Amino acid sequence: MAQTTTPSKTPKTPPSGGFVSRLDSYFSITERGSTVGTEIRGGLVTFFTMSYIIVLNPLIIGTVPADGGNGLFLGGGSEANITAVAATTALVAGVLSILMGVVARFPIALAAGLGLNAVVAYSIAFLPGMTWPDAMGLVVLEGLIILVLVLTGFRLAVFKAVPKELKIAISVGIGLFIALIGLFDAGFVRIPAAMATPVELGIGGSLEGWPLLVFVVGLVLAIALLVRKVKGGLLISIAVATLLAVVIEAVAKVGQMHDATGAVVNPLGWKQNSPAIPDEVVQTPDFSLLGQFSLFGSIEKIGLVAAVLLVFSLLLADFFDTMGTMVAIGGEADLLDAEGNPPRSKEILIVDSVAAAAGGAASVSSNTSYIESAAGVGDGARTGLASVVTGIAFLLATFLAPLVDMVPFEAATPVLVVVGFLMVMQISGIDWKNLEIGIPAFLTIVLMPFTYSITVGIGAGFISFVLIKVVLGKFRQVHPLMWGAAALFVIYFTLGPIKDLLGIG
Repeated sequence: MAQTTTPSKTPKTPPSGGFVSRLDSYFSITERGSTVGTEIRGGLVTFFTMSYIIVLNPLIIGTVPADGGNGLFLGGGSEANITAVAATTALVAGVLSILMGVVARFPIALAAGLGLNAVVAYSIAFLPGMTWPDAMGLVVLEGLIILVLVLTGFRLAVFKAVPKELKIAISVGIGLFIALIGLFDAGFVRIPAAMATPVELGIGGSLEGWPLLVFVVGLVLAIALLVRKVKGGLLISIAVATLLAVVIEAVAKVGQMHDATGAVVNPLGWKQNSPAIPDEVVQTPDFSLLGQFSLFGSIEKIGLVAAVLLVFSLLLADFFDTMGTMVAIGGEADLLDAEGNPPRSKEILIVDSVAAAAGGAASVSSNTSYIESAAGVGDGARTGLASVVTGIAFLLATFLAPLVDMVPFEAATPVLVVVGFLMVMQISGIDWKNLEIGIPAFLTIVLMPFTYSITVGIGAGFISFVLIKVVLGKFRQVHPLMWGAAALFVIYFTLGPIKDLLGIG
């Protein structure tokens, strides 16, 4: 498995005695070919790669008034409370990442799910009559249901029923997906103003602007450090690119790409935040959003059937997104067993399910496992200690938000491109000459980046796998749970017509 640092072929000797020894034993650090220092570094790489959620989540859920635009903002005010959403987003991500590290002992960090938060904001809270507590109540219900599915063994059983080569395809597809995220978030790939093509290179097919220079420098540096097998190369590239960005902004006064409404006013500006040395380092966090949810309030507002359909759409996305993430991270860390399953799978799924409910209860949307954790794994992380470090960094970020805000997208996203390459290397594990698995694997891989959705790619792979077996008359080769999963995805893909048929907006 490709990785930033090549582990020694001879077993490492675990430290003896004291706290470090107990830490090593609990997290199986030496057993997995890592060190405490490597885990700390990997945890920090993951944090800096996904810390954008502290800025982005408030812009998505914190700026949308409920009830068709006629209601209150998240938190109950008549104006957006971005500060409270940011602090609570970091708090919940920190607690849950630590929980994942301690309970599942696996290098996955968690935070508010992108995509899911947009669904909550624009497809649930924005519905006529809805309030933000009602919307968050549906998120809590979804999390509790999915937790029951884990505790009964159903979610793990579905995961194990997926053919190994399809799991590899999921991992490869996610690799392409996060590489696209990195390229797009940096502005290296954009939607052209003329709309002549879906995307283009930079602006009009040309790389312009200081922010793109920072991205290119960061990418070149990350690749150079990768091929030279420099320890901590990904973290070094983020730090160097950030310092370069700070200097450029101080001299050139580039400014941000978007204004307060999200409109593009400066195409050559920074994509998310302007890097600058902050005037103050510490801020007192506002956690007033905690507990602002109504578990069954939505049923009174939109009816039982509509509430059930909304919960189902959230549940299915959460259910399979995490499955893809844990396979991808496990594959990159070389921790999968012969059937493609990561260690302590049940514990991973339990924590992830708790995270969905916890995110709703804290009013920051469903929290989920982050594929950006692959950045830390690519830098050597192999255990839950890395997740604990990421979690601690998130907790510190509730107080040190100005420091986190120094890192622009253009400095962090090169890491995603590099890690995407590392994950795509697993593609050799698929037998492409066997069309029965090759076609589902292909659809899984290409539809993740092309639809900007892990769930869609997994669904297409599942449905096509079952259909091909039916066409060939090989019904018995399809696990019963694969039949059920494929059927659920058919419903998921046709939710729009189903809602129209039922008269649900």
